[in-house]
Amino acid sequence: MKKLALTSLLISAASADTALTIYNQNLAVVRETVPLNLKAGETAVSFDRATAQVLADSVVLRDPSGKIGFSILEQSYRNDPVSRSLLLRHFEGQEIDFRTVYPDGKVEVKSGKIIRSGHVPVGQAQDPIIEVEGKLRFQLPGEPLFPALDDGAILRPTLGWAIKSPADAKFDAQLSYLSHGFSWEADYNIVAPEKGETVSLTGWVTVNNNSGTAFQNAMVKLVAGEVNIVRPNPPMGSSMRGERMMAMADAAPAVTEKAFDDFHLYTLQRPLTIRDKETKQVEFLRAPAMKAKKKYIYDPASMRFFGGGAPQTHPMQGQEFPKDVAIYWEFKNEEANGLGVPLPAGRMRFYRSDDKDGNLEFVGENNIDHTPRNEEVSLYTGNAFDLVGERKIVNFQIDNRAEWMKETIEVTVKNRSKEPKEIIVREHLWRWLNWTIEDASMQHEKKDAQKIEFTVKLAPDEEKKVTYTAHYTW
Repeated sequence: MKKLALTSLLISAASADTALTIYNQNLAVVRETVPLNLKAGETAVSFDRATAQVLADSVVLRDPSGKIGFSILEQSYRNDPVSRSLLLRHFEGQEIDFRTVYPDGKVEVKSGKIIRSGHVPVGQAQDPIIEVEGKLRFQLPGEPLFPALDDGAILRPTLGWAIKSPADAKFDAQLSYLSHGFSWEADYNIVAPEKGETVSLTGWVTVNNNSGTAFQNAMVKLVAGEVNIVRPNPPMGSSMRGERMMAMADAAPAVTEKAFDDFHLYTLQRPLTIRDKETKQVEFLRAPAMKAKKKYIYDPASMRFFGGGAPQTHPMQGQEFPKDVAIYWEFKNEEANGLGVPLPAGRMRFYRSDDKDGNLEFVGENNIDHTPRNEEVSLYTGNAFDLVGERKIVNFQIDNRAEWMKETIEVTVKNRSKEPKEIIVREHLWRWLNWTIEDASMQHEKKDAQKIEFTVKLAPDEEKKVTYTAHYTW
């Protein structure tokens, strides 16, 4: 019987090409091109470029061509790189030398016994305890001088395999695995002139690497959408299409986009070098002339909802309602408006240009959800200083025998600015399912089964009252 030969192969950073597919959910697929030189029999292969947050059961090593026949006998993942605290733990109970250099250049080496290293794999490290000349110290008496590393020590997180091959084989294998420690998000800046509704929009991709490993010249793809991930139970108690972008930015696209399965896939056109604990940004969207409208909405009773079990009959007369008039920015994500591309979820910031000095001033921000093309975007960005609203319940009647109730509402909106304003008064008919509006002081629009809106136009320093009676029946 022929005896199998055992050889060893270490794959280093210089021989690995990298690609990353990063999701919004602290997750990425890492792909490396790993050159293998297998000998007939069994070969031990190590790859020391793995992240510190590998999902070990997701690792796949394969021949992408499908032509090389080999089998993996064993696979391992180690994340215990050599460190001072780890070596102190390794030599607990033994004596080693400690070196001290004094300001005058004097060098002193003394021996000490490691009683406790202080190394804690999970949790907060403890103070080391070192015995020197029969006395215990709760700190190191100098720089520890350790013996040489043994063959089992690793310097970085490492994947290892025992691979069996029937014959010699030299080829480029593909290594793929899932890893935590990656995230990306979109950030948007909208710049508006001091007057007018034509704005510019710029979108940035922000990529974060907290995986414990740096990546050189990695090809990066970004997936927008909610991909289901099976998570362990917690412990108890605890796109922009290329041709469209070129037309808008008059340059080669930094990011291209396409629909992928039920999600959207964004591909960075330049390789990305991103170190551990580093954040990088790449521009992926530029719309220089987009129409965005600012709206003012007074919605003082927005937190009241129909209970569903019985008519809500408490009059609540005398209740105080908020006076703030909210500011909303709205625009249509369509091609006719300079967009018409899938917008990944992220933070959208709004700026106004001050005509006097040309500087940009921040005027609000909010988050957008994943927004498909041809959808409306509406974002609350703050409350208007010079606009005021007041709401009163001025009359309440109920007749349980006849099964009806009436509630009369008075809303006053005031424009204390020097410019004309338009305020939308939003009212929620939350007391019961069946209702009609009576004696309204102005025309209203029914928005859904329990919401109406009045549009009030105000001249500078003008105030107006809106009154109506809601007639509920059951």
